[in-house]
Amino acid sequence: MTVRPVAPGDLPAIHAIYAHAVTHGTASFELEPPSLAEMEVRMRAITGGGFPYLVAAVDGRVAGYAYVNAYRPRPAYRFAVEDSIYIAPEAQRQGVGQALLTRLLEGCTTAGYRQMIAVIGDSAQHASIGLHRRNGFVFSGTVHAVGFKHGRWLDSVLMQRALGDGDTTAPVG
Repeated sequence: MTVRPVAPGDLPAIHAIYAHAVTHGTASFELEPPSLAEMEVRMRAITGGGFPYLVAAVDGRVAGYAYVNAYRPRPAYRFAVEDSIYIAPEAQRQGVGQALLTRLLEGCTTAGYRQMIAVIGDSAQHASIGLHRRNGFVFSGTVHAVGFKHGRWLDSVLMQRALGDGDTTAPVG
């Protein structure tokens, strides 16, 4: 497996992975998959903002992708990021998510971020909750029945992990 920065040629595979997640899952609260062009706009906004956007390739094929973005837009939140990880159905439970999250944590710590937030769509997302827990994230709360998709109410689970010095020292910048 190779984990590397996203390249424009990865977008069709990323689009397919995300479209499947939107259509069949609860990780995203979108109801309709965005177009390939919209996925490109989103990718450029994230990378243009200086945030990491990674793909994991197995045998040359994109098996998953992950990125961070600003947790919230107001300036006081500038040291906090929110992670997003999506894995192709056939590549789940094979360490792809772990490889991507490890690189995100390393890169964000090096970049000086102090907190990473996981906003996990649905409290039944046991794999995502477990992945984050194994990587030092702690439960911060649940927003109950905040979304309605696939004929049922969905929770959002919030988890958080300190990066670097976390909140023990003042950040630089």
